[in-house]
Amino acid sequence: MSSQSEQIEATFRASEWLCCSAVSRVKRILTRHVLPLLISGCALVYVFGYAIDWQAIPEATERANMPLFVGITILDKIVFFLVWTLVQASMVRRFLAPVPRRQIIAVKGGAELVRALNNSVSDAAFFLGIWQLCRAPLQSVIAVTTLPFVVHFLVLLIQGSVALIFVPAEQVQSGLIAGVVAFGWTITLGFFIARYFGVVDRIYKLLRLEFFDGRVQLKDLFPYFLIFAAFAAADVFIQGSASRAFGVEIDWVAMVAGIPVLYFMMMLPSFGNFGTREIVWANVFHGYGDEASLFAFALWTNVVFLVMHVFIGVLFLNRAMSLLSDLRRTRSHIDSVRQPILRDAMDP
Repeated sequence: MSSQSEQIEATFRASEWLCCSAVSRVKRILTRHVLPLLISGCALVYVFGYAIDWQAIPEATERANMPLFVGITILDKIVFFLVWTLVQASMVRRFLAPVPRRQIIAVKGGAELVRALNNSVSDAAFFLGIWQLCRAPLQSVIAVTTLPFVVHFLVLLIQGSVALIFVPAEQVQSGLIAGVVAFGWTITLGFFIARYFGVVDRIYKLLRLEFFDGRVQLKDLFPYFLIFAAFAAADVFIQGSASRAFGVEIDWVAMVAGIPVLYFMMMLPSFGNFGTREIVWANVFHGYGDEASLFAFALWTNVVFLVMHVFIGVLFLNRAMSLLSDLRRTRSHIDSVRQPILRDAMDP
């Protein structure tokens, strides 16, 4: 009788484990695959099925200087890739291990091919590649490689805060810009309060970041603030020039104020930012052009970036295939950290 009872209990526990595992798997599929496609799908349906008609896109495109626009947008992607890759390589070499810079660049380039399909898998491939190079704890690898997003976030927050004072409120969604800026400062203030009360230290211990603790001081990040400040200025100039090439002349101050909003909204899960970028661009800069031109500019930007992801990935094809192969072999080991501690948007 006791043996039968134990067998029933074991069967029940096995069934419970299988049920929890199935629920967890369904949850991962929904959040990593279905949700991005759903958000993009709904956004695209709104943009092209409700906001404008399909005929408006070709007409807006015909008015643009497409060769110049494409050239500037390609330059935008190249500058973005180089700046972020070199900054991440510098932080890895400084805070983790002095591994060869060319190998870090190869890992970043290989991960770009995967990014054309799925951001989460691309992040996992990049983390795995850096972990293989450094052999530091995986949590520390993730923390260091996402540090640039913290620096960039603060630079964008200051950028949006200053620009909000001078931006022409009647031609942009100043309320949206103010909301994003307020939210950013709330997060920043919350972090310092949490650090004061020791919550951050407890989170470090929970995430097993002892290797990372004490290796990075605020003064060590100052040069990266300068780099991202210069990058922010270049970003405004490049995107403003691309917009002008498309026939949409957006005021420079408005561009400075709007770009932080764009980066913030790009954190929404989506497929290649299709749909979300169009809605954000058309709403933030509504006073600087007709909806068709604003939507078309954002749509073509997404298309060019998607092609560039594939192009850069193909340049590092061998590394990309190696990363995907390693990813499959070690899937169970890194599945819990497929998403970074801080989520980066695809470059807007």
